[in-house]
Amino acid sequence: MIIASNFKTNHTRKSTREFVSKVADFAKNLSVDVRIYPPSSALDCFDLSKNIKIGAQNFYPAQYGSFTGEIGFEQLEEFKIDSLLVGHSERRSILGESNELIKEKFDFAKAKNVEIIFCIGEPQTVWAGGSLAVLDYLWNQLEGIDLKYEKLIIAYEPVWAIGTGRSAPLEEIENTLSFLKEDIDRPLLYGGSVKAENIAEILRLKSCDGVLVGSASWNVENFIEMIKIANEELK
Repeated sequence: MIIASNFKTNHTRKSTREFVSKVADFAKNLSVDVRIYPPSSALDCFDLSKNIKIGAQNFYPAQYGSFTGEIGFEQLEEFKIDSLLVGHSERRSILGESNELIKEKFDFAKAKNVEIIFCIGEPQTVWAGGSLAVLDYLWNQLEGIDLKYEKLIIAYEPVWAIGTGRSAPLEEIENTLSFLKEDIDRPLLYGGSVKAENIAEILRLKSCDGVLVGSASWNVENFIEMIKIANEELK
């Protein structure tokens, strides 16, 4: 089971180190796999147990080069980063990343043999069209992605549920994940207004292998509570 926190544009280098230290102390002997994705300015080297990884929210698909404002893989290697978010809806919609660029990022990360959490999700206009429209949209986002890559994790995040406080209905989450699982033999996460109050019922879904959490995870005590709940669900 994977419990992942995406800091987005939050936390500083100092607060990230304090956050990671507290989480590491709590989770080091648990069965839950923990992932934390700080902003790039807060990346650092941490002494962590094997079930905890610090990842990057973004990178440019190049080792290094002339890409002003971007992060090459050389910079990630300095901090031994081996887990990456690719395809998050905010990078797709706000920053205009195309499926082609996202696929290029995926292929580059795959060639580096790192863990990839690949994010997919539909906007509300597609969701309103029903389950078939949703699945068609999601498969379009997955086109050209090697679904057999052994370090691939898929995060299903309905765009209309991210940061709104309104999670998708449990039955819809399960239906979507179960359809994806028919053709994807990799861990499937759910993201979209996950919090301590609803994480247990989401993790109990048969096809759900974990969660990717945004704002509800930025407070370290809240995130530790979610890890604690997840660990209880594994017993």
